[in-house]
Amino acid sequence: MIWDLHGHLAGLPGATPTERMARLMTLARRMGIERQCMCMGQTFATDPSPAELRQQNDEVLEALAHHRDQALGLVYLNPRHTAASLEELERCVAQGPMVGVKLWVAVRCSSELLDPLVARATELKVPILQHTWHKTTGNLPGESTTADLVELASRHPQARFVCGHAGGDWRLGIEAIRNSPNIWVETAGFDPTTGMVEMAVRELGAERVIYGSDVPGRSYASQLAKVRGAAIEEFQRRMILRDNLRGLLLPLLQARGLPT
Repeated sequence: MIWDLHGHLAGLPGATPTERMARLMTLARRMGIERQCMCMGQTFATDPSPAELRQQNDEVLEALAHHRDQALGLVYLNPRHTAASLEELERCVAQGPMVGVKLWVAVRCSSELLDPLVARATELKVPILQHTWHKTTGNLPGESTTADLVELASRHPQARFVCGHAGGDWRLGIEAIRNSPNIWVETAGFDPTTGMVEMAVRELGAERVIYGSDVPGRSYASQLAKVRGAAIEEFQRRMILRDNLRGLLLPLLQARGLPT
């Protein structure tokens, strides 16, 4: 069975979060997805206001409500709004059902604006999924590269980060995070080219590689193919598809009495 770190409501068919999630869970079960992590609302908001943050997270909470045995949530935060983001961490994670943090493109993650959010996430023992990308045409003003994430991780050695999309250009991404033991690499969202998973296992160890799909922006089939078609050992494939993410989340799931 498979644990998928990276899914979105935006782009799914359906008028409400409940409708969209029901459709996705039907597909996920068909593809062998045992746990699907979800983040962000029905529309993408690159630099959400405090009110928009709450709405985004409310939509995910609604989506999760009928699928607690299969779906998990990551709280979406904006480092430009420290107080509001800390409030969302408390509401959705400390006092709610969510099990991680999602950071996107509002602020480059090397900024010290992230420090109070990372500190609180570390106290709560939840991982942080940070979008990273290397665009040939230039990143968005607040879009992080893997170098930004390495800088942030060095300031917070007890925090646990996941390098979203492996930086897009996965060769650069894997090389960048090699010496940062508190950063895991994620397989989601870039073209399903051969060699990525093999390089990640060789350079980082299979224990630092986590499967994600970025569904519905990418299909389960294309993203699973990266791992299923990789020339690695079967036990390493199991680690990537399930065991590593489960291990990151297990203490929190057990403490809350959630299915493990």
